[in-house]
This record gives sequence, structure tokens and C-alpha cells, in this order.
Amino acid sequence: MASSEFLTRLADGGSIVVAEGYIFELERRGYLQVGSYVPDVVLKHPEVVKRLHEEFVHAGSDVVVAVTYYGHREKLRVVGLEDRVEELNRKALSIAREVARSTGTLLAGNICNTTVYQSDDEESKQMTRSIFKEQIEWAVDEGADLIIAETFNELGEAMLALECIKEYGKGVPAVINLVPSIRDTTFDKVPFPEACRKLEGAGAAVVGLNCGRGPKTIIPLIREIRKACKGPIACLPVPYRTSTETPSMQSLKNPVTGERAFPLELPAHLCGRREIQEFAEACKEIGVQFVGLCCGNCSHYIRTVAEVYGRRPNASDYSPDMSNHYTFGDPSKFKSYNTDELYRWKTGE
Repeated sequence: MASSEFLTRLADGGSIVVAEGYIFELERRGYLQVGSYVPDVVLKHPEVVKRLHEEFVHAGSDVVVAVTYYGHREKLRVVGLEDRVEELNRKALSIAREVARSTGTLLAGNICNTTVYQSDDEESKQMTRSIFKEQIEWAVDEGADLIIAETFNELGEAMLALECIKEYGKGVPAVINLVPSIRDTTFDKVPFPEACRKLEGAGAAVVGLNCGRGPKTIIPLIREIRKACKGPIACLPVPYRTSTETPSMQSLKNPVTGERAFPLELPAHLCGRREIQEFAEACKEIGVQFVGLCCGNCSHYIRTVAEVYGRRPNASDYSPDMSNHYTFGDPSKFKSYNTDELYRWKTGE
């Protein structure tokens, strides 16, 4: 699938299911460090990265996203790996390309918030541009079908990313996603619908939101973005139970201690699969064409999203069927000793 097919599918009203969340999942598996979140696993354990790509495609992802999030020059400087920035990026893109080409899926380059951008500082903007430029050029050189630029707190940095993709991306389509937090505006005080409309008007192929908020608190914003934008929109929340009181994953509290849950105690707030199903159903009803999950995502979640969007990936062969459970399943298949007496003993019902 090439860039032109990606754009054609979107133009025809088709959907793209996207598995993200590589950084959190690789950390969960013991191959990446909380704090810097630098994906040096690409250099140290490339086989682990490849396997996760394959798992996400197996679960229904239409896109293989190169693990270059926080793989930019500034983040690598912090951990003493700045001299390996090109090696890491090209390796990540090569791994993703191998999986994408062998499975007939899209290869996405990935750039993100640089952590150096400051809206009132021209030198920081030039540094940001430089970071974007080299990552975009490497992604194009390695055959990316699209570039996902994401998790921008400010419209200004997102717009700069789009400008760089248009300047250095050789026509590769841009997906530009802002990150929502506890307020309904960007850090530079632009309402998200207006910010997305501006990005769309500036030439982004897809605009929307990723990360930050969970399904329940991101959907209201997505409804407003759908009204503001004419073209394809994106929605990739984190799979955590955020609420009006705690709308972002960074505002969630440890249910035992009351301390901030981010990042180590976030698993206590994970959504159930039915909540993910309801999220995907809401996105489909709204008309979200670029849909998926971000930090905290794993294969059974993305399979749920894919199935709601009409896919039947290979992982659907193993979708739940509780009728075959000896206690909680179909009583006609099992002895009442298990489905009645043992059931009551286990549940108290």
C-alpha cells in the first residue's frame, strides 16, 4: 500500500486502523526505561520491536508505525546517544518497512513533540525545525507511505511540523495530531477544533488528537473537531478511565494512596474491552477515519477497534467466546455442578 492508496482510501470514506502505544508497551515488556522513554530498544533488541509490529498487524492494524517517537536528537542527547540518532531512526524505519511490506500494510514515519520548542524563542524554533527535518528526510529515504506527527501541546509546534513535512517530505502525506490535557485548548490557548481546522487548511491530510485523554473524555472534543473540519480526522486516546474530574492520564490518582498515578500506577485505571468497543463505536458513528489507541494500547484492544470497524484480522480467530467456559459458559454444555453450584461459590450470586 503506497501513499496514493492511503489518500485514495481516505477520499473514498474508508478507514485506517492504527496501533500506537509502542513506547509504553515496550517499557511494560522490560525493554525501555520510564522517564526518558527513549526507544534504544531499536538498537539493543530489534527483534523485540519487529515482533511487536507483527503482533499489532496480526491484531488488525493497517499501519506499521516506525518506533522513532522520542527517537529524535534532543531526547537521545539526554541519554548520551546523540551520535546514534541516524542509526536508530534508520534501523527503526527498516524494521517497520520489512513488516509493512511483508503484510501489505502502510509504513508510517513518526515525529513528535521535541521538548525544545518554545513559542517565544526563535532559537528553539530553529532547533525544532532541525530535529523535524532530519527525521522526515530519513523517513522519506526509507520509504514511508505517510508521516504521523503527534502529541503536540501547542498548535505552533504542530504547524511547524506540518511545514517541515511539506518542505522536506517529498509529497508524503501528513497526519498531524495534537494532545489534549485537562483543558479544551492547546497550551498556546487555541481551542482544539479551531487548531485542527487551521492544520487542515494548511495542508494536513488528516488532523486530530492522540494521547493524553482516555476514551470518555476525548470523544466530546472529537465531536467538535468533526464539526469544524471537512476532511479526515484522527482519534487515538490512551486506554485509561479518565473522567470529567480527571480528564487526562496525567491527572489520574492512585486509587489507594491518592498520589498521582502517572506513570507507574496507570494500570490501575485501564479500560475494559467493552469500553474500548464503545469508544470505537462512537468514533465510527462520528466519522473518524484514522482510528486507534496510544499509550497503554495492546493487541486485544486494537483487535476490538478493528472488529468494530468491520475488520476480521487473524487475531479474530481467538476473539472471546465465553460460551465454552466450564463455569460461566453455556449451561447446556457442562454439568450443573460447575455452572450452578461452583458458579455460586465463586461469585456469591
